[in-house]
Amino acid sequence: MGTYIIRKLLYSMVVLIGVITVTFCLMYVIPGDPARLMLGQRADIASIDAVRKQLGLDDPLYVQYGRFIYKAVQGDLGRSYSSNRDVLKTIIETFPATAILAISSLILSSLIGIIIGLISAVRSYSWADNLSMLFALFGISFPPFAFGLIMALVFGAWLKWFPISGYINNGLIYLVLPMLTLSLRPLSIIARLTRSSMLDVLGQDYVRTARAKGVSEWKVIIKHALRNALNPVITTISAWLAALLGGAFFIEYIFNWPGIGLLAINSILSLDFPMIQGTVLFTAVIFIIINVIVDIIYAFLDPKVKLS
Repeated sequence: MGTYIIRKLLYSMVVLIGVITVTFCLMYVIPGDPARLMLGQRADIASIDAVRKQLGLDDPLYVQYGRFIYKAVQGDLGRSYSSNRDVLKTIIETFPATAILAISSLILSSLIGIIIGLISAVRSYSWADNLSMLFALFGISFPPFAFGLIMALVFGAWLKWFPISGYINNGLIYLVLPMLTLSLRPLSIIARLTRSSMLDVLGQDYVRTARAKGVSEWKVIIKHALRNALNPVITTISAWLAALLGGAFFIEYIFNWPGIGLLAINSILSLDFPMIQGTVLFTAVIFIIINVIVDIIYAFLDPKVKLS
């Protein structure tokens, strides 16, 4: 197990370095000049050059890259170009908003998705199954940002049932629209995966044996089938947790939710290089940590997983 964990961590470090390198290179192919954005379009060349020198943007790329890596290892992600605030501190301050949105969306999508998948498997090929899988196909295929715009337009602007933007400091009602929007795709995937996994388990010998012994149908479904069908579902849920905690970028932007996603998009629009790199790095670290933890737990729970 120790070797398995070490290999996972080393692989994760390689992935992290790759993410940092690609993000750093992309920053310098984006059109625009951060110094000019900071000073305005009417700024003179001398002032722009002075700011570029102050920010270290006139150094060779390998020097800037090495400086960024050296500081990042020490926990220093630099200061924002637009607000002059510490990048890591700003990200940590916005993370609770993203965590609230992500966890609430994942709980909702997990509960409803498992229930829909369970009903679809038990009543396979019925009208309920066909309707459920049609909904799941819609949820997987429909772009989340487009669904968010429709939700904001219909339930926020037209019907005025829910506020379009805001934070839960003013009430949980502000969480409803972004939570429902963010839940659509994971809910659909979890429903389809639960259905396929349940259909596979329901055909196993031990399920037929339980039925032959006279065990009630719902006890067979819940105790014998569902418990064994949830392994791949739990793995999928954990992967979605990492994705959602990384920041639901467009959803947060649409509903003006003050999380990492909104912070990242605003940073891109203002060419705030340190903040962009910081949010991407923070997101990558979350992905890696959660995936490593899930892999280790899964290796403990499932003896079929080879630790080598």
